[in-house]
Amino acid sequence: MTGPVLVLVEPEEGRASLVSREALTFARQLGDPVHALVLGAATEAALQDCREQGAAVVHEATNPELGRYAAAAWGTALAQAAGEAKAPVVLAGGTPRGTEVLAHLAARYGQPMAANVVQVVQADPLEVERQVAGGSVLERVRVNTPGILTVAGHAVAPEPAPAAGAGELRRYEARLRPGDLRAQVVRTEARSGGDSSALTGARVVVGAGRGAGGPDGFGAVDALASRLGGAVGVSRVVTSLGWRPHHEQVGQTGSRIAPEVYIACGISGAIQHWAGCASSKTIIAINTDAEAPMVTKADYAVIGDMHEVIPAILEELG
Repeated sequence: MTGPVLVLVEPEEGRASLVSREALTFARQLGDPVHALVLGAATEAALQDCREQGAAVVHEATNPELGRYAAAAWGTALAQAAGEAKAPVVLAGGTPRGTEVLAHLAARYGQPMAANVVQVVQADPLEVERQVAGGSVLERVRVNTPGILTVAGHAVAPEPAPAAGAGELRRYEARLRPGDLRAQVVRTEARSGGDSSALTGARVVVGAGRGAGGPDGFGAVDALASRLGGAVGVSRVVTSLGWRPHHEQVGQTGSRIAPEVYIACGISGAIQHWAGCASSKTIIAINTDAEAPMVTKADYAVIGDMHEVIPAILEELG
């Protein structure tokens, strides 16, 4: 693949997000040089993250309104950067935002988008493997030019480039179209407990199902997720009963996750839930039923009541 590879970088607490740093690492397999796009007023830390991951050029769209998420506007800025860079491949981390923005870009180009890519088979012509059927199947596909890809969370570990340099910074104002800002994020609010806002990017997910017993049964789950620096995920029945919000749902109709560790507490493991967590590298099940599907499929299992096991884990962690 000849020509630059452009990566959309999502912000996270003033830095390039973990999944974006993974995408930059992944991009180095596809071609040289790697370009990065950051939106709004980028912090020096975010720019440095891009450079450390091998970005030879960092494009910064300085429009203040791009500092808040707006899928159509981000798609416009990405299309402009891709055109100016003459990039034959554009990619992003496989987060909900990354997927939505690249879908906008694919629609404008009239090209298909390969989502949840995990491996490059060959660079020219571009052929990749991607997760389908909830991660239980790998599909090999030939990608058109321009190639539009999202990289599955944790498909690669973020690694600094061997010859990372200063990286050229190109600042510009994106030419937004009328209507690009019709739908945008206007306010965000933090919630107490573990971070459950970025399931697809979390390295550790602590999940809970009907075994939690009710809306008041998640205190230890939140505490364990917070202690491990992870996110909280739940089964469909939990959101259907109104115990937790839908954005925490893992499964076929929720988020599909691929953490290093998934701790499934009081979750039976129905096929719909398994479709969302099967790509987890290590699964630990805590359940009173030794024959539950989640227990039989897990790498490790603890047979017991989650309300006794999780506090014991927290006590051991100190």
